[in-house]
Amino acid sequence: MRILFLGDVVGRSGRNAVMRELPQLKARYRTDFIIVNGENAAGGFGITEAICQELLDAGADVVTTGNHVWDQREALVFIDRQPRLLRPANFPPGTPGRGAGLFEAANGAQVLVMNVMGRVFMDALDDPFRTLDREIGEGGLKSKADAIFIDFHAETTSEKEAVGHFLDGRVSAVVGTHTHVPTADDHILSGGTAYMTDVGMCGDYNSVIGMQKDEPLQRFQRKIASNRFEPAMGEATICGVAIETDDATGLAKAIEPLRIGGVLRQVEPAMWL
Repeated sequence: MRILFLGDVVGRSGRNAVMRELPQLKARYRTDFIIVNGENAAGGFGITEAICQELLDAGADVVTTGNHVWDQREALVFIDRQPRLLRPANFPPGTPGRGAGLFEAANGAQVLVMNVMGRVFMDALDDPFRTLDREIGEGGLKSKADAIFIDFHAETTSEKEAVGHFLDGRVSAVVGTHTHVPTADDHILSGGTAYMTDVGMCGDYNSVIGMQKDEPLQRFQRKIASNRFEPAMGEATICGVAIETDDATGLAKAIEPLRIGGVLRQVEPAMWL
């Protein structure tokens, strides 16, 4: 199965690039399943119902989020009527929405997608390891789904790597989001799980993690906020990762990065060309 994942969509620049390119990427790579992290899609903070639907209409099968999921207050309401929008599964019981879902891919396979948030330098949510254990169980692949994909939204590389090794052999892929900078460590772990510490963002990289530079620069230098952060509006780079799984086992056969547009070095998954 061919799974394409796109990292945090940041503001209008990232959103427009994804809307424009995603249908073409879907056709070019003949993908079976597409996941997009949309937590910064609405002005850099959160996601609206209209934007979520636009991402789905453009070709996403599932939209994941992270610590900014509730920045647009309407998300507290519409998330319950949108089963293809996920929030971190380790929010406390009673939180609106869902953190995992079973979805059908274009090839008829069943894909379990989970969105989980880290706790190091992040909000103090429930233990992500216990949450993952509870949702996946002992059986893991082929008893729960044909493929299991984890969007682990976290700050530190160590926590992300720990989750990767914790789930190695039990899921198809563990891919990190949140830091908005793509890492170079895409590989398959010893047990057969595809892993990448952070896929990066879909946004303008002539920025400070997707935001116009002036306000972050003066806050770092003066420790005083003078204006709100605004998303950078230059040409976006679409950052993602391509994962191919074994239909017999659900484990990963290959993982390669995707970077198109903008200022970063351009990379396409050679295995799909």
